[in-house]
Amino acid sequence: MTNNEKAIPRAARTIGLADEESVKRLLRKTVFDLWDVVNDLTRLRPSRPERYRVTIFGSARTKPGHFVYAEVKRFARALAEMGWDVVTGGGPGLMQAANEGAKEAETRVGQQSLGIRVELPFEQFANPFVDENFEHQTFFTRLHHFVLASDAFVVVPGGIGTALELFMVWQLIQVGHLRDVPLIVAGPGYTDLVRWCERWMLSEDLQLASEKDLAIPQCVEGADQAIALLREHHARWLQGQLPVSSVP
Repeated sequence: MTNNEKAIPRAARTIGLADEESVKRLLRKTVFDLWDVVNDLTRLRPSRPERYRVTIFGSARTKPGHFVYAEVKRFARALAEMGWDVVTGGGPGLMQAANEGAKEAETRVGQQSLGIRVELPFEQFANPFVDENFEHQTFFTRLHHFVLASDAFVVVPGGIGTALELFMVWQLIQVGHLRDVPLIVAGPGYTDLVRWCERWMLSEDLQLASEKDLAIPQCVEGADQAIALLREHHARWLQGQLPVSSVP
């Protein structure tokens, strides 16, 4: 925010619409003030969430019948059978696989299969396995909602959108805005991605990150390894040892 924008008095003062520069300054200042309000409100947290929630990020393109679809579905069903909520982007592909698996859990009592969507011209509806659907107009508010709603993150195969979600959570953990939140990446593609980051970000002549930063993603080959890591984290979560994550 510029000094000129800060200087606009809060006391009532009429601004004519013909005064284009003053109108622009007022609009910019109002938008920033609204962001301050939103940021303050998102600091509020329940003392203890009712259920453990795992967000699963993944491709919207993978079709039912593919072995990865079946594996993600099996994984989500196992999470729901342990009494955990499953959160996805609410769309098709591996998001649908996760919601479908959670919905099929035999012991599912009270658990929810959630979708956090963004409005896109080519993806009009939530998948049919979502219990509760949240709609966002922008990627920015949607990504923030994922952070507020989740106790753990699992990233399964996906494209550019999934990579955006992965790196957002990775960076929030890196800078301490998320604490004691696991980021689990499943599949050989992510192992290769982390190795690429190690090669280029830890080079001796141009160090761009620390070894600690690049150890944040926990690479696993499949669902069973991911479930084992989540069980460990959930045990600490139950004991109340984990502080509430903060996103300023």
